[in-house]
Amino acid sequence: MSKKFASAGDMAEKKISFTEIGRDIWAFTAEGDPNTGVIIGDDSVMIIEAQATPELAHKVIEKVRSVTDKPISHLVLTHYHAVRVLGAAAYKAPTIIMSEKARSMVVERGAEDRASEFMRFPRLFQGYDSVDAIPSLTWPTSTFTDRMTVYLGKRRVDLMHLGRAHTAGDIVAYVPDENVMFTGDIVEYHSACYCGDGHFHDWPGTLERIRNFNLDAIAPGRGDALIGSDMVNAALDSTADFVRSTYSPVARVALRGGSLKEAWDACRASCDPKFKDYAIYEHCLPFNVARAYDEALDIDTPRIWTAERDADMWAQLQG
Repeated sequence: MSKKFASAGDMAEKKISFTEIGRDIWAFTAEGDPNTGVIIGDDSVMIIEAQATPELAHKVIEKVRSVTDKPISHLVLTHYHAVRVLGAAAYKAPTIIMSEKARSMVVERGAEDRASEFMRFPRLFQGYDSVDAIPSLTWPTSTFTDRMTVYLGKRRVDLMHLGRAHTAGDIVAYVPDENVMFTGDIVEYHSACYCGDGHFHDWPGTLERIRNFNLDAIAPGRGDALIGSDMVNAALDSTADFVRSTYSPVARVALRGGSLKEAWDACRASCDPKFKDYAIYEHCLPFNVARAYDEALDIDTPRIWTAERDADMWAQLQG
């Protein structure tokens, strides 16, 4: 096993795709890197997810400008993770929206998450000499608890908290006139779920609430755009399978008093045959095991990840 996180060695450029998944609705994807959504309204544009840095955000803006010259008026952040939010300054959007819970998580753990993710994902944060050069924490200008509707002229976008999953504050963005949804990291496609701040027991139920929309397309958090009910349902099924296949073997070990290393081995035996070729699988696995172990022991609120905790956990898993 490598002595560094798997993502530390992932420095190859990813191929960008910009796919129209509904009328004037686009998904910016990059082979398992964080996705961004674009919703074009009558007079302005809403962006879903900011990217990790302004430099990466400008790649999104270039694609937006290839299809519209309308101003970017809204930036929606589905949760608080640094790789999703620290590019916000590039958009200059007057309205930045998060759930109230996600904002509280920025207060509680945003600075620690920023330092931790900077160490984990050097490629996404390349171009900066130190963590101090990354933009400071991203704060919303508007928040909501369960549901909020934004009108881009006549085009309506429903922002909803459907339940805990990838984090406690996850939201989705639904465009009813095209029956399209941006799910953030609640749904992934041929990419591992990062569960280090997740809620394993709640996640499958949240996926089923998404399924109940009978969507025509989804832009997931990572992986290709999903167009058509067959792809949508396949992604929902595989995401649920990933979450359950991760949690169950780890919980069995934790509940009999086994070690974190034993839980890691049990999780690999369950997940490797099905998911080892997924994007960021090796990176996510140690964090997923650690969180599943805690949740099995009734630690409901995920413990805050810091650069120091990352290193301590990784050392335990070296055997």
